[in-house]
Amino acid sequence: MPISVLLVDDEPLVRAGLRAILEAQPDIEVTGEAADGAAVLPLVRELRPDVVAMDVRMPLLDGIEATRAVLRAVDTPPKILVVTTFENDAYVYDALRAGADGFLLKRAAPADVVHAVRLVASGESLLFPAALRTMAAARGSARARAVLERAALTAREEDVLRLMARGLSNAEIARALTLGTETVKTHVSALLAKLGARDRTQAVIAAYESGFVVPG
Repeated sequence: MPISVLLVDDEPLVRAGLRAILEAQPDIEVTGEAADGAAVLPLVRELRPDVVAMDVRMPLLDGIEATRAVLRAVDTPPKILVVTTFENDAYVYDALRAGADGFLLKRAAPADVVHAVRLVASGESLLFPAALRTMAAARGSARARAVLERAALTAREEDVLRLMARGLSNAEIARALTLGTETVKTHVSALLAKLGARDRTQAVIAAYESGFVVPG
C-alpha cells in the first residue's frame, strides 16, 4: 500500500509543487488537499491519510490548532509533518509540542521532501533540526525535569533516548549500541510509556526541555 498524504497549505503553488514531487514516487499518493487548517479534521476523517503535510501559518485555523484538533478527535491519527518557511519559527516548535511528528522547510529539495514523508510515515525516526533543539533547551522547565525524574529510565533507556534526540532511527540506534532492532523498539516503547509521551517527538522535546540532553 502506498503512503497516502493530505496536503494543507493556503498557497496553491506550494500544494501543487508538493503534489508534483510526491506523486512522482511509486510508493506515495496524494489523496487530498486543503487550503486551511479548519478543513483538516473533516478530511482526515474522510480520507484517513497516513501523513498530513501541514503549513503552520494559515488564515482561519493555524497548523498548531489543527494538529491538536486531529489528535484529540481521531483514535488512530495520521503522522503530521509541519511544512514551513523558517526553521527557527516558534510556531513550528509549538506545533511539534502539540503533537506534530516532523518538520520540513518549503525550500527543501524534492529528494528531501520525499525522504521526510517516508521518515514520518515509518514512525521510527525524527525530523528535529538544530535550531529547534536549541529552542527546546531554552524553554527548559521544572515540569519537564520532574517528568524525567519520575520516569526512572534505565541506563539503556537513557542511552536510547540520547540517540533518539540526535535523530537516529531504530536501526541506527541498534548499530550504535550493538543491539537488535527489536530490542531497540522495546526500549523505545518502554521509555515512551514511562515519559507519558505520544511519540518520539514528544520524548525528545522532554529530553531537551529537562536538560537531560543539551544541543550539540
